[in-house]
Amino acid sequence: MEGSVDNDKKKNEGKGGMWALQQKFDQPMDEEASKLKNMYTERNCSWMMLVRLSFQSLGVVYGDLGTSPLYVFYNTFPKGINDTEDVVGALSLIIYSLTLVPLIKYVFIVCRANDNGQGGTFALYSLLCRHAKIKMIPNQHRTDEKLTTYSRTPIHEHSFAAKTKRWLEAHALNKNALLVLVLLGTCMVIGDGILTPAISVLSASGGIKVNHPWMKNEFIVAIAVLILVGLFCVQHHGPDKVGWLFAPVVLLWFILIGGVGVYNILKHDMTVLRAFCPLHIFWYFKRRGKHGWTSLGGIMLSITGTEALFADLAHFPLSAIQLAFTTVVFPCLLLAYCGQAAYLMNNKEQVYDAFYRSIPESIYWPMYIVATLAAIVASQASISATFSIINQACALGCFPRVKVVHTSRKFLGQIYVPDINWVLMILCILVTTGFQNQSQIGNAYGTAVVIVMLVTTFLMILIMILVWNCSWFLVFIMTFLSLVVECTYFSAVVIKVDQGAWVPLAIAAVFLLIMYVWHYGTVKRYEFEMQSRISMAWILNLGPSLGLVRVPGIGLVYTELASGVPRIFSHFITNLPAIHSVVVLVCVKSLPVYTVPEDERFLVRRIGPKNYHMFRCVARYGYKDQKRDDEFEKKILDSVFLFAKLESLLDGSSDSDDYSLYNQETIHSDLNDTFSSVVDITVLSNESVSDLGTSPAHMEHMEMDEIDFLTRCRDAGVVHILGNTIIKARRDSGIYNKICIDYLYAFLRKICRQHSVIFNVPHESLLNVGQVVFV
Repeated sequence: MEGSVDNDKKKNEGKGGMWALQQKFDQPMDEEASKLKNMYTERNCSWMMLVRLSFQSLGVVYGDLGTSPLYVFYNTFPKGINDTEDVVGALSLIIYSLTLVPLIKYVFIVCRANDNGQGGTFALYSLLCRHAKIKMIPNQHRTDEKLTTYSRTPIHEHSFAAKTKRWLEAHALNKNALLVLVLLGTCMVIGDGILTPAISVLSASGGIKVNHPWMKNEFIVAIAVLILVGLFCVQHHGPDKVGWLFAPVVLLWFILIGGVGVYNILKHDMTVLRAFCPLHIFWYFKRRGKHGWTSLGGIMLSITGTEALFADLAHFPLSAIQLAFTTVVFPCLLLAYCGQAAYLMNNKEQVYDAFYRSIPESIYWPMYIVATLAAIVASQASISATFSIINQACALGCFPRVKVVHTSRKFLGQIYVPDINWVLMILCILVTTGFQNQSQIGNAYGTAVVIVMLVTTFLMILIMILVWNCSWFLVFIMTFLSLVVECTYFSAVVIKVDQGAWVPLAIAAVFLLIMYVWHYGTVKRYEFEMQSRISMAWILNLGPSLGLVRVPGIGLVYTELASGVPRIFSHFITNLPAIHSVVVLVCVKSLPVYTVPEDERFLVRRIGPKNYHMFRCVARYGYKDQKRDDEFEKKILDSVFLFAKLESLLDGSSDSDDYSLYNQETIHSDLNDTFSSVVDITVLSNESVSDLGTSPAHMEHMEMDEIDFLTRCRDAGVVHILGNTIIKARRDSGIYNKICIDYLYAFLRKICRQHSVIFNVPHESLLNVGQVVFV
């Protein structure tokens, strides 16, 4: 610590009076952040709640993984079965794929790498951003690290983790490569949200042809499209209500496929259980050669839905998901696949309809209805995962602003994104009607899933090093085993690009372009704001009137800067003859944390001398928090009023006119508990005030002068001043920069939601200040 302090002193030496002036009147909010920290923790679930959430998770998380038996054997043997021993080999591959990937890797390893319960590629990225300075938008500050939810593991200076951290932070290329990797994984999850409903619903609907072989395929596709439209139309109810509607169906589905599996094993061939011996995998590849390798694309469909499991982690506690998987999902899936394999041992010519053919005739129609409903649930899992990851991308500045509806007051992670919902519906219908068969959709689906898994593996390498501080040996073992399995699957599906695998690649390319361009434009705009900040000397030179007429009222000036005065402010006072008596610079800042507790959300300090009546308020949000707040304006003003009370309290305790609220460590330490919350302030006794060296009457008079002034200004009216900044590429910019900024980013900015809508600013109180900047 002493070394770091000495380094800071050396850095500050040689800086002129301008720097000192800036530090005196516009400092980072270290003290404010310290005062607000409150050791926020979420409550643990009771056993009854855990069982309830485990049951509900079946309807949201496991539908995709649970409906895989509908189409796995069909896609594994698209040209039929020549040798029944191949069935045993394929079953062995399915068993160990389910064991290694969903059970061991995801449920018990990857899911533990969650960001305070949040899953998905962006949750892993935000976790890494807290352990290394790799975030492309440079708005991180040490005050953010004082949040109670800003948890991170300390790194030893000479450890392997420290070397990795320095390597990541050293070059912009490393940061860009990591960001592109995360965006690629995100785009593939969006592809899952399109392909899962298509293949699940189409496979379930196709079962009707078993008893009605004369039925045309176009009719089945029409049924699938109607089901998909209905599914996307009920998404606005949210996962909470949908989960309770579908959870009984999924539980019944798992019980039925497990029971039918036991029935088929006992009736047809119990010898398929020898597939639990991994030697059958070796013999399978030895017999089939190249055909065995290409069949891995079908085998891989048995683990589809695993990444959605991780992305949907935000909706339920990890313990609930683990309980549901180990007690219901995993054993029932093993029984279902073993039962289908036993049936195929005696009926290998019926591999195309293996699932429905293996069902006893007496329960065929009930099973068909439940299968169709389960396919709808499978679609729900991928759609919910897509909503979660889009919301995270928006919060971290990697996706255009879209409307996010929080559908549950109990669980903040349960959301609905209307714009994305309808885009998914249209693309899903196009895929279903375009391919009209399971084989090509299966190729596309497998490609998307395996790429997401590879991205997660690469991110897990960094998580194990930087967050878990694992030894390089454990990291190597984990990486080697994961890449052997996933690269083998990837090599089997990538050769089928012309057979449907091009679809997720095309979808990912479009979404990747949108996300990267939006992030690029956001970074450029922020960099311009940072470089064009107004100096405090210029503000102080204007005097207390700021060179204008100060009219009654409070002006809330929105900016992306958490420190410094934005250029839009000078643009405002240069073109208008008057400004409000109180000016509050409001910065709404997204942090790489899942949530910011309400008590720690707002930081307030004064800018310049007291008679300038200028404040800064930083509103901090996590990627899980709901920004749209009907009381946003009230909370900002309440924070300013609270700050004024605290400032008056400290001013009264000092005999010096130059007393600084943020430099008197002794006063702050003595009153640490007093400043922790509004409640503590209201119960402050007269004796405690007297101890500070001033009379209660004098203290109350000083406080009321400031509070009365703020109250009169608030009653006069509050105006929200938003900067309508249009960025354009400079004339000497390269063609790449011009295309990104002048065309792509400009188009995305026109169609995305405005800041005033997201902050719920009343239209009659809104003032837009436009400016054009060149980057």
